[in-house]
Amino acid sequence: MGFGAIGAGIGEGYAAGQTALGISRQPRVSGQLVKTMLIGQAITETSGIFALVIAILMISTGVRTGGNAVLDIAAVLGAGIAVGVCGFGVAIGDGYCAGRACDGVARRPSIGGQITGTMLVGQAVTETPVVFALVVAFILLYSGFSGGLEKAAALLGAGIAMGFGGFGSGIGGGLPGGAASDSVSRREELRSKIIGTMLIGQAVTQTSAIFALVVAFLLTFASGEGNSIVRIAAFLGAGIAMGMGAIGPGLGTGVPAAAACTSLRVNPRVGPVTTRVMLLGQAVAQSTAIYSLIIALLMVYVV
Repeated sequence: MGFGAIGAGIGEGYAAGQTALGISRQPRVSGQLVKTMLIGQAITETSGIFALVIAILMISTGVRTGGNAVLDIAAVLGAGIAVGVCGFGVAIGDGYCAGRACDGVARRPSIGGQITGTMLVGQAVTETPVVFALVVAFILLYSGFSGGLEKAAALLGAGIAMGFGGFGSGIGGGLPGGAASDSVSRREELRSKIIGTMLIGQAVTQTSAIFALVVAFLLTFASGEGNSIVRIAAFLGAGIAMGMGAIGPGLGTGVPAAAACTSLRVNPRVGPVTTRVMLLGQAVAQSTAIYSLIIALLMVYVV
């Protein structure tokens, strides 16, 4: 809950700040701006709500590990890290998208509906990693596990992989969402092309979170009946490698995606070229997440 509240507070505050600035420029549409702000903040709040739900479940219900205290601790910690840390990044991304949309509505209130619709599409994709994290958390809490310290390390590693692995993708996905909302406010006739570019860029930003989800699943269901210190370190290392290794690529791939949305607004004629450059740049930026995935897989299956 602590980590989950940080991102939601920052994201919602950014949206409110942009709304206040917008009202100073367009006092006559203050109601419309506040409406857009509240819609954007409601989506941003989702990550905090997910964190609240998992926190309450951890407090009020028992995990199904047959009374194995070590596994109970690992499963609960893993579930909390998965939703809390991942939601931290996702809420910042959602809030940035909402803030840029509010700024756009202040600029062009006559097309506020189109701008808000673009914002919602961008936020929906940005939410993807925290949905992954919620699924992982439920599996950790309610699947029922048995094993030794190796299994405990695997469960904790799964939470680390998904929590940190979704953090960068959450912020990275919000960058093109915000840029698209801003671009639509300036060139509404290009809305369909801008949204198309945004979705392509966001799809790549989510790749790191998907890698993290795969590793989280592999760790969750990995065999861990023994207490080998090497296997314990390998499972924890796999979670850390994938989780931390996904932060930079997830966030970094959002930068060219946002720039592509902006460049399409500035010069629509070079749209196909900028999209190709975006994808090339994202592919290179994503390479370190692939390295992290390879190392995580080696730790799970070879060590």
